[in-house]
Amino acid sequence: MQSDQPSAASNLLWAVILLTLAAGATATASAYTASYVLDTMHSTDALVLLVVDGDKLRSDSASLERNMSSATLALQSVRDFGMALAFGCVAVAVAVGVRVWKARQSSK
Repeated sequence: MQSDQPSAASNLLWAVILLTLAAGATATASAYTASYVLDTMHSTDALVLLVVDGDKLRSDSASLERNMSSATLALQSVRDFGMALAFGCVAVAVAVGVRVWKARQSSK
């Protein structure tokens, strides 16, 4: 049983390292996306938008239409990254919980 311990500890360490890197990348992407969306929303043309068909934007400015469509896609990407990161965090939490539970069981 002792030969499995270093491997399990190593796997858990790698999971934590990879999750931390993913969290950092996601946080950076979220900050960049939020900045982009805020800059787009502060445009003087942003008040001249029409929303058609629920997800389509129309404006007098083709550039603003492109920017707002890109901002919408960026926000959807951030949402997806956040969900993936949340699932990763739950998986690592479960792995740590199982490890702690097994350690308690073996010490009894």
